[in-house]
Order: sequence, then structure tokens, then C-alpha cells
Amino acid sequence: MAWGLALTSAGLPARHVFTAGDLQLREDEREWRQVASFLDVPVERLLLIRQVHGTSVAIVRRGRPSASERPEADIILSDDPEVAVGVRVADCAPILIADERTGAVGAVHAGWRGAAARAADVAVRGMRDEFGGRPEDLVAAIGPCLGQCCGEVGPDVVEAFRAGGANDDEIGRWFAAGMGDRLQLDLAGANRDQLIASGLRPERVLLSGLCTRTWHQRFHSYRAAGTQAGRMLAAVRPLA
Repeated sequence: MAWGLALTSAGLPARHVFTAGDLQLREDEREWRQVASFLDVPVERLLLIRQVHGTSVAIVRRGRPSASERPEADIILSDDPEVAVGVRVADCAPILIADERTGAVGAVHAGWRGAAARAADVAVRGMRDEFGGRPEDLVAAIGPCLGQCCGEVGPDVVEAFRAGGANDDEIGRWFAAGMGDRLQLDLAGANRDQLIASGLRPERVLLSGLCTRTWHQRFHSYRAAGTQAGRMLAAVRPLA
């Protein structure tokens, strides 16, 4: 049903999942119930957001009622063990974060726009400001996303990264020369480096190393299937 990375730290696992292409995750309630069951929460307690390729943060606090409608955000953080929080992707990078000390978690939707705006750093600061998290206590997993092999972008994307604060060294690491004026973006690498720059230990940033377009028969990829692409879910449940 689903493919997952081990998101564990110091013996404290956070229940989580990265789904694959065998689920479409559109309107089929049976599929959503499958995922919720895997996370051991009722389907109404699997909380998502209306993603807009930005860096707004939605907070789900322990003991407080959840919003009846999905908030507009690309980062969702929670310390409530009675819910799971997640993001949907089809080439963008899904990032799950767990705090081994406080038990709080986060899910981040970080495509190139989110990475350019440093969504990963915003999420780490949110874990600190909202739940008292320390970067050195966090573990992050970056699921399958568009790889540098298939991540062709134009010069405007480089400029967006520069506008978001990327320096020359980062631009050199995250972009490789392509055909003509095109470049190849290392989306997972950019998000990984931002997490490390935010204080996470390098060994606690886990990467799947899988390109969604290359493996489009296994994962959903907008680059491969366009509007016909389904969506994958990355979701995590806070520790009790």
C-alpha cells in the first residue's frame, strides 16, 4: 500500500508514511481510509492543508479543536498525538520532521518555489517557536521528488533562489548546467542543505534518493503525466 522511510531517532520513532503510485489520493475515500489506518488515526484526524507553493505555516496544537477547513499553507506542524499531519506532492519535495525531545512533528511541501523561499528553514524555526524544539533534536526525511537528472528549470528559477537569499556557493551546489540556458536543479539537495544550515545534524537528514520522473511507474510525477498525475502523501503523527 505504501512505501516509507524510517524516521527514527534515539529509539523514538514517529509514525509516518510516504505513499507511492499505487494510490491516487484524489477523491477515493477508501484510499484515504487506508492511509489513516496505517497511521492509526481516524480519517477525519488526518489533517492536510491547501498548498499554494509558499511558506505559510499551519499549527495544530494538542488539546485544541482542529479547523473544519484546510488552512492555506505549505507547512503544517503539530504536537497533538491524536492527529496525523501531511502534505501531497507529485514532483515537489515532501519533508517530514520529528522532534525526539518534544514529540512534535512537521510536514513540509517544498517544490522549487518553496525551496527558493527556504520553506525548510521556516519549518525548523516554527518547530522552535511553537513547540520549543531545538534543531539538534530534530530528524528530517525528504521523500521521493524530482531529481537533478530531470529537474530542468530556466534562469528565472535561479533568480528566485537568489531573491530568497541563496548565495553563490549554494547556487553552484544546487544548479548544474543543462542544455542552452537551462539548468538542472537538485531539489532534494537544496532542501537538505537548508535543513543542515538551520541546525539539523547532517546524519539526521535522510534522503530517499529517488527521482519521481525517472521512476514514474512507481511514483506520481507531474513532469511525466501532467494533469493526469495522482498525488503522493507524506504524513506523520506526533509522539505521545
